[in-house]
Order: sequence, then structure tokens, then C-alpha cells
Amino acid sequence: MAQIQVQRQQAAATGAAAPPSPQSMPTQNGVAGGAVATGPIPFGSTSLYVGDLDPNVSEAQLADLFGQVGQLVSIRVCRDQNTRRSLGYAYINFTNGQEAARALDLLNFTPLNNKSIRIMYSHRDPSLRKSGAGNIYIKNLDKAIDHKALHETFSAFGNILSCKVATDASGQSKGYGFVQYDTEEAAKNAIDKLDGMLMNDKQVYVGPFVRKQERDSSMSNTRFNNVFVKNLSESTADEDLKKVFGEYGAITSAVVMRDGDGKSRCFGFVNFENADDAAKAVEALNGKKFDDKEWFVGKAQKKSEREQELKGRFEQSMKEAVDKYQGLNLYIKNLDDRISDEKLKELFSEFGTVTSCKVALFSLLYCYYSSLLTIICS
Repeated sequence: MAQIQVQRQQAAATGAAAPPSPQSMPTQNGVAGGAVATGPIPFGSTSLYVGDLDPNVSEAQLADLFGQVGQLVSIRVCRDQNTRRSLGYAYINFTNGQEAARALDLLNFTPLNNKSIRIMYSHRDPSLRKSGAGNIYIKNLDKAIDHKALHETFSAFGNILSCKVATDASGQSKGYGFVQYDTEEAAKNAIDKLDGMLMNDKQVYVGPFVRKQERDSSMSNTRFNNVFVKNLSESTADEDLKKVFGEYGAITSAVVMRDGDGKSRCFGFVNFENADDAAKAVEALNGKKFDDKEWFVGKAQKKSEREQELKGRFEQSMKEAVDKYQGLNLYIKNLDDRISDEKLKELFSEFGTVTSCKVALFSLLYCYYSSLLTIICS
């Protein structure tokens, strides 16, 4: 495990003191740097989550390792229901919270099958984890910094619930990681002290973790200068775009995209100097017809933004469909295997108009059949 050398950039000039190094941190139960910061045991928990497990790690191996620390109540390696392959994590229950705390202290980041395990308290209520409170994001990490080195550096600022360096399939660091504290105050303190610091001679960014949905939402609300226009006629040229869009403000570029043979792909981009002018052009020109073609004009989006928007539209359409047919669908089971679509429709037609009717047969063990009938009554 590589030691992290931490120093504030231009510390000599500013007179700012660097945070305590891992070497200067107090030891806990013989573990240098304190694998777990001192602090209250969450809810007096006796249950531990063990992650980053090698797929071949068994309950017996975990029992041998954790049984050295205290008396175990149960061990469960979580597995796929179909393949029974390990999902890479397990839950371990001790008889009391002190033994669980000692296991977390002594065994966190211990190699098992040549892969360091990662231990944290198991919270039955996931609200704290999902809330994102106390969660921070670190990027531009040196590739030599692993989970344990990151933990030792950030544990100086509070009690850590979870600490992880993102890795690829081969186990190599991707250069960023996450730390979650049990309080927002600890997270803020870590951000204030470590953002912009040099770790192993690389300046790191440390800031609040923002979920992907929130990042996408914030991106959609940002001002933009680049406008996307599609459904152009094949004869539309760059100059035509400049003329039409130039009425709404100064533009820096306008281009119709073309294939390798120079044929128009019927879409293009226009970049405005001013974001307000771009917004005005979108509002005025979207849906307007040119050469019998109705243009779509909108903010030029990244691939991730387009995917998020399409996903939102799909989810909304599915919700509308469910709402529309709520209470109009019937499910029928235990039908005789001789019942056909026509016979089923005949039986239910006397109660209203049947718009669709289907007997779905599934070949199961012991030749069990179940049937699905969808009836929409007007």
C-alpha cells in the first residue's frame, strides 16, 4: 500500500499548515494511521458489510478470518439467484457491537485471495447512504493511491462510513474515488482542508458528490450558445443557416453537416456569441417550416443529455399508458389447456367490448400452464 504524501500547494508562501500525515496519525489496535476513525458506532451495529470480495471467496474463508476477532452469529456471501455466482459482497453478524468494531478496525483492507476487502457497517435503513449526506468526490488521484491509503488520509477529518477508489476490470485505479462520512460537517471539513492539496505530487479536487441525475438536471438548465437544427432540405446550405439565424443575434459559425461525398445529412449547428440570442432563436424557429420542411431547433446536446431526455420521455409514456388502462386489464389463471383465444373472448364478451384477448402458455415443470387475459371494456 503506497503512502500518500500530502501538502498544500504553495504552503510555504501562504503559511497554511498541512493536515496531519498518515504517519503522524494515532494508531488504533496496532493499525497504523487508524484504519477506522474514532467515533460512535453507528446504531451500535453488530452487522458488517464486506465488499470487493474475490468471486471465489466462501463463507468458510470469511468465518476463518472474522472468527479470530469475535463470536459470529451468521455469515452470508450474496450470490446471483440463477447462477449462484458471488456478487462480490457479504454480510457478517457478530454477537455484540464491540467485536464488530474491532473487526472493522483490524481487518479493513485485509488481502483475501490476493484482493483487499473493504468493510463498513451495514445499515438496515439505506436512507443515509442514498441521501448522499456527507458524501464527497475526489479526482485526479495518483494511480498508486488505493482504498487504504485514501482512508488513512481522510479519516483524520471524521468517522468514515465508506471509502472507495474506482478501479477498472484489472484492479487499476481510475484516478478518482469516494468517501462518505457520518456527518455533513466532517465532509465539509475534509473538502475545506484537502481540496487543491498535492497528494503524491498531484493536485486533487475534493468536493461534494453529485448524483448523475442531478448533474444531468443541472446541465439541462444551463445557458447554451450552440444550437442544433435538423430536418433541413437537401438544398439548405451554410449561408442559408447564417441568414435565418443571423436575424436573432451575432453568430460565430453555422454549418450543415455532410457525408463523405458532400451530400447534406439534413442537420447542422449554429453557434451564437450570446446565450440569450441562442434561446430566442430556438423559441422562434423550432417547428417553423422552410421549403416545406418543419425544422427542429433546440439546444445542442451531448450524448449523455440526449439519452437522459429520451429515457425521461419513455418513462413518461409508459406511465401514461399504465394510467390510461388502469383497472381495465384482467389477469386469469388456472385455465384448462384446451381454452383458446376465441373461446376466452366469447366468454367475456357478454360483459363488454373486448379489444384484446390472449392466452399465453408457458411450458413449466410438471406441464403447468398459466394464462394471461387482457380485456379492455369500453
